[in-house]
Order: sequence, then structure tokens, then C-alpha cells
Amino acid sequence: MSQSNFQEYELSEDILKALQQLGYTQPTEVQQKVIPVALERQDLVVKSQTGSGKTAAFGIPLCELVDWNENKPQALVLTPTRELAAQVKEDITNIGRFKRIKATAVYGKQPYAKQTLELKQKSHVVVGTPGRVLDHIQRGTLALDKIEFLIIDEADEMLNMGFIEQVENIIKALPKDRTTLLFSATLPQDIERLCHRHMRQPEHIEIQATGLTTATIEHALYEVKDADKFTLLQDITVVENPDSCIIFCRTQDNVNMVSERLTANDYTCAKIHGGMLQEDRFAVMEDFKRGQFRYLVATDVAARGIDIDNITHVINYDLPLEKESYVHRTGRTGRAGKSGLAITFVTPFEDKFLREIQDYIGFAIPHKEAPDAVEVDRAREAFEGKMGIRAERKPAKSEQLNKEIMKLYFNGGKKKKLRAVDFVGTIARIEGVTAEDIGIITIQDNVTYVEILNGKGPHVLKVMKDTTVKGKLLKVHKALK
Repeated sequence: MSQSNFQEYELSEDILKALQQLGYTQPTEVQQKVIPVALERQDLVVKSQTGSGKTAAFGIPLCELVDWNENKPQALVLTPTRELAAQVKEDITNIGRFKRIKATAVYGKQPYAKQTLELKQKSHVVVGTPGRVLDHIQRGTLALDKIEFLIIDEADEMLNMGFIEQVENIIKALPKDRTTLLFSATLPQDIERLCHRHMRQPEHIEIQATGLTTATIEHALYEVKDADKFTLLQDITVVENPDSCIIFCRTQDNVNMVSERLTANDYTCAKIHGGMLQEDRFAVMEDFKRGQFRYLVATDVAARGIDIDNITHVINYDLPLEKESYVHRTGRTGRAGKSGLAITFVTPFEDKFLREIQDYIGFAIPHKEAPDAVEVDRAREAFEGKMGIRAERKPAKSEQLNKEIMKLYFNGGKKKKLRAVDFVGTIARIEGVTAEDIGIITIQDNVTYVEILNGKGPHVLKVMKDTTVKGKLLKVHKALK
């Protein structure tokens, strides 16, 4: 089955409208193969590289199939990292925006109380890391009895990070009558066994690796002594003059050192590693996505959940010690059909790790000579010229989608006995407004947030300042975020 556009999947108008505004035009290969099977509620094992469009491959069927009227979660998505959980939640929210699909993310380093409060709301899809999901199951704060879909995303990375036992325990707690989709860049034996134990005659789909052995990514290897790495990094960035570059290091100390030295040399640069506060990591990721700086220095924690189409260069300042990490790091560039360059530094003592990587990817990474002083000097003027120009702002995927959406804040919630139907009933009676113009409603103890769609937010805001909800006149204003 090879659909050339999303209309051929017989998706609802709400989903198609969101896909159009998100800029989804033609389905990728993984979407073409997964969406029709998932819509039939068939178990699936999908071998697909990162960057192939797999989040939408499962996100579109989930948003299409969940029942909006059901308050309890109907789908559970497991991801290996917090960054990826946040990214998947955002993608599902965007795809399901006009169907008013509510996605909730749960992960570590965030207060339980905040997540528990959100899980008490209507949540159609829960996205989370295995440890925190299992904690909520054991605490009784995540309802499982209505779960119809389980998505295991990046299963091989779950295995590498030691999460498979937690994943097994989660699966055992779920209803047996469900649809399970598993996505993995590789399918080691432990993952195969997991599929065999917990899936019902799954269909296997394999997407040939793109961006690893194809022309979209060029690979290059530089032999260098450890003490000379930073000088080589500077010379290569001058010669290559990247628009957007991730520099990977093995340790937090190296990330700190490299980012400090780059900043001291006037590079527009930021860093991300596991020792930072979660909100700081998210803020850095968001700024990098929006083009606030050209260089991001990162540990492998950032290799997952970076969904950016135009990273031009990846530099492995430190050779990854795990062969899979090479694939995940270099897969940050050459996405969405664009070309990219993956540069790797290797020291004289890392031959063993390099051989393992090359055996794993199936080809020898071409060796290159370090640029000489003449080459660097020749390129310096163009490099310094670009350094003085602010990086081009990159619009968020959801920018067009959110342009016509306004979120309103009301100072009343559960404690005033207010329900979603009270807000829908009141707002839908406003002249020129229907229930179709009302998006996701989030009711907390003392406040309520209501999304108004289709550019009608200012009109609703004006009218609601003088309109009661269930006999109560509430303060209302545009929500801060």
C-alpha cells in the first residue's frame, strides 16, 4: 500500500486539518506501511531508524481511534528518555488538536503531585518513561482498565538503558485485550523475545535504514590526540562553517569544558546533559529548535527527542563507546531528506571501539586529514561573517496550527463544582461559536483552561467577561502559556 497523501487513509476531517496545518504533505515510508495496519488494530513490530517519521506513524492512528468521550487513558506510549516523552506528547497533542485529544506526559525529576493532578483529568493518551509509569501504576494514580493501545518506542534504547524489566512489569499490568506496536532501530534477541511473549501474531515491518548508509549523511573520521581535540574542533568548524551543529561528548565534564571554551571564543553555543535541571534541559532544547544558537554541546541524553529537520553537522568530539550510540547520534543530521555531515574524532587508543562501530554500521568510515593552516585561514572570513549573523529563526512545527488557537484562563474549577460540559454549553451558546470551536479543556481544583480554536478566542474572551458559567461569573483572561 503506497498512499501519496493522507486523505487516502479515510482519516477524520479533524485529523486531516491538523496534519495540513502541521505541514504533513506526503506520508513517509514508515507512515505508509504502519498507518493502515495500525488503523485495523493489528499488533506491529517495526524496525525503523530514528528520523523516519515514526512518531506520526503511531500518533495518527492513536488520535483517529481513541474515543474523545472516554475520560480514562486509552493509549500508553513508553519512551526511553524524558526529552522523547515530552516530544511525543507534543506531537500527539498537535495531531489531535482539533479532535481535542488530551495527551499527558509523566517522567522522572518532576513532582508526582503535578502529574497525579493531570492524570485525574480527562487524558486520552499517556506518554512516559518506564520508571515513572510503573510508579504511577503501583501508586494507583494511572488508570489502566481502559487501555486499548500500547506503544513501545525506541525499544532497543530501553534495553540499553536497563528498562526492559520495568517494561515487562508494565505490560503485565495492562489489559490483555489491546493493540501493541513496538518500534526499534534494531531488534536484538531480548526485544524479539519481548515481542514473542506479549504480542499477538504481530505483523513485521522493516524500513531500510535511511541516513546511515545512504547519500543523505556523509561520514568522516579524524585521528587526533586527546590534547589536540579542541584545536581540531575549532579548525573544522571554521572550514565547515555549519548552520546548526550538535557536538557530542561522553561525559558531563567534557560537555561543560567544550561549551565554556566555545563560548569564550564567541561561538553561539549552549549545553545539555543529565546533570542539569529538567526545566533547563527543556529550555535549551526549545531554544536550539528555534535557532537561538548554532552549536549544542551534549551527552547522549540529547540524542533522543531532538526532532529537528535541519541540523547540518554532528561532531563526535568523543567516540561513543557503545556502537548503537553512533547511529543515534549521527541520526540527528540528514533528516527529512536533507543532507548532513557526521564527523568523528578518534584517539590512537580507541581502535577497538571504532572497529565495533564499523562492523555494526557495515562500512568503514572514511579517514580525512585535519585541515591545514592555509585552509583554515582561507575559510575564516566566511566563518566570522556568519558568526556575526544571528541564526535564522526556525518556526515550530505547531506554529501555523496554534496561530488560530487562544487558551483562556478561568478562576474556577472542581471546587466550584464546574465540569467541562458547563464550559462547552456556555461557550457554544455565544453567537458565531459552536462546540467545534472549543479545544482541550483542563479543569483543576481552582482554575480551568479552555482552548478556543479557529481564531475565535478574542471574541469568546470579550463575551465571557460578562457571562456566567453555571451561574458563576468567573474572572477570565488569556492564559500566560
